[in-house]
Amino acid sequence: MARFIDVHPVNPQPRAINQIVALVRDGGLIAYPTDSCYALGCQVGNHDGLERIKTIRKLDDRHHFTLVCSDFAQLGQFVQISNAVFRLVKATTPGPYTFILPATREVPRRLLHAKKKTVGVRIPDHAVTQAILAELGEPLLSTTLTLPGEDDPLTLAWEIQDRLDHQIDAVVDAGECGTEPTTVVDLSGDEPEILRRGAGDTSRFE
Repeated sequence: MARFIDVHPVNPQPRAINQIVALVRDGGLIAYPTDSCYALGCQVGNHDGLERIKTIRKLDDRHHFTLVCSDFAQLGQFVQISNAVFRLVKATTPGPYTFILPATREVPRRLLHAKKKTVGVRIPDHAVTQAILAELGEPLLSTTLTLPGEDDPLTLAWEIQDRLDHQIDAVVDAGECGTEPTTVVDLSGDEPEILRRGAGDTSRFE
């Protein structure tokens, strides 16, 4: 049964954040709010957590998983960034954008796109997510919490607990969060390619 953890949306209680991070470090899979919508998250090296995410979302090797990072310095450890891409990403973070970029050797092979050797990265603008990342000290392996056959992501904590109660370990409730997934931009080629239009202005990439 998934734990239900209430967290203040603006001033997250350290005790609650510590509980969440302890659960993640212990191999847990959580549903947590971001500045776009809810996401599933676990430690980068959590193989069981990755397999559970794949099962819940019915994902294959062509799916781009996302490393949710606390800041630009952390993001730069996991992806290769040219000067032009650096300026573009820097201007739009933190925010509701996921960027597809060539991965460095720091990223486990099983997280890479099967053919392109790329991975998604993002820096969210959400107090609770940032508090979790700060305490964890590393990125969260994440994906948008959209269930198979559904167009819209789940956005209500109680509904997530009801529907995924025996498949995840905790639901983090910080009140209302966004209802749109991130805008996904592939920056691994010569020109930006918008793969998904979601929250966030896309004009910089067009």
